[in-house]
Amino acid sequence: MTKQAAMPAATPSHWLVCIANLPIDDPAARMRILRTLESLGAAVMREGAYLLPDGAENRQALGRLAEYIGRNGNVAHMLHVKAASPAQDGALRGLIDRSSRYDELIKVVDGLRLGYGVSDPGAIARVLHKQRREFETIGALDFFPGEARQRAAKALDDAETAVRRLLFPTDSRPGFDPDEHFLGRTWATRKPLWADRLACAWLIRRFMDPEATLLWLDKSQPLPAGAIGFAFEGARFANSGSRVTFEEMLVRLDLADDPALPKIGTLVHYLEVRGAPAPEAAGVQTLLQGAMRRAENEDQLLRESEKTFDLLYDAYCDPPPR
Repeated sequence: MTKQAAMPAATPSHWLVCIANLPIDDPAARMRILRTLESLGAAVMREGAYLLPDGAENRQALGRLAEYIGRNGNVAHMLHVKAASPAQDGALRGLIDRSSRYDELIKVVDGLRLGYGVSDPGAIARVLHKQRREFETIGALDFFPGEARQRAAKALDDAETAVRRLLFPTDSRPGFDPDEHFLGRTWATRKPLWADRLACAWLIRRFMDPEATLLWLDKSQPLPAGAIGFAFEGARFANSGSRVTFEEMLVRLDLADDPALPKIGTLVHYLEVRGAPAPEAAGVQTLLQGAMRRAENEDQLLRESEKTFDLLYDAYCDPPPR
């Protein structure tokens, strides 16, 4: 399970209330103040009155915000208050309760089950990664974590485990005869194309057969007779063990000794299913997303993405001896 984010310290029954006169004639400053309050997790009691649990970090943050408001010619007061009764304390806690957000996250995660064994597991993994980030965002402002957080964490953990089984089947595929010829063959994968499928197609074109025919199959379209499938369930080359298809192809086709290719494999793995962080991944993701926006079809998308993989390969290659 992912390590729980550190929660802001809070004293039960003790609260901070920020009473602020927000600027009317400066929309930018007003928006900046409201966004700061939102980022702190403050609840709106009414317009101009905002609530946070009492704690050193919240006092410091609200103090800085009150100073900012005062410098702009307006007035803000930070009050330390104590709930008059357990019932009132419970009502105040309800204003900053995050249970509904956790419940929405659980609905999204549970809804992904319908795609198990049907949808591309890589696409499901990317949605789960977004939900994991959302979980961390909610948790960072969950001052009183409870049962809802535990349920959300379990739903995420269970889903990630299930999707990992789909992504990395445990069956081991046999190696290939080194004398087998791959020139003049047709290779096929399924739409939509993303990092792993694009990288595999680049690998085929650059290192195996520059004239290879590449086909992009729809979800239910059968693999044509004689074609070599890659990067989808049941294909000749697919995810296995802990490797995405690109990494699997490097091992099974004796290309892993090229030091640049495994480095590209690390990037592709992260872009598909996350895992070990790859420093260049954000930039490569941006380039591939740009290629997707520019391309009118899959062939054009491959041509655009090949430029990125060519540049990566050249950058990772050891310089030739002089």
